[in-house]
Amino acid sequence: MAENAIRTGTQKEEKKNLFSLIGKVGGVDRLFEEGVPVHYLPYVLYVVGLLIFYIGNSHNAERTIRKIDKLKAEVNDLRADYTTLKAAHMVESKQSKIAEKVQGLQLEESVQPPFKIVLKKSEY
Repeated sequence: MAENAIRTGTQKEEKKNLFSLIGKVGGVDRLFEEGVPVHYLPYVLYVVGLLIFYIGNSHNAERTIRKIDKLKAEVNDLRADYTTLKAAHMVESKQSKIAEKVQGLQLEESVQPPFKIVLKKSEY
């Protein structure tokens, strides 16, 4: 059988991945050598606040655009309904159509033209 051997820490290989490469190239370790740089915190919070405001503003603009598109479609539908109903009303309000509808009620069209009633100022 094989004997157990003790491994030393010098043989350990460092894993190479994207984050270790970014850490080496970016020099982030130098930034945190003396602790967390608190004096940059107000600037970082300001930039984070601006980013949150920007994201919220873009979401609000997209929501408003969707609402406008929905209302435009609804206005177009209502305009089409209005045009259809107006055309139907124009046809149904013709004198000949009205005469056909009131025949069942025993009403007749007047053959005499309308006349104007004139009152003197002293009569009213």
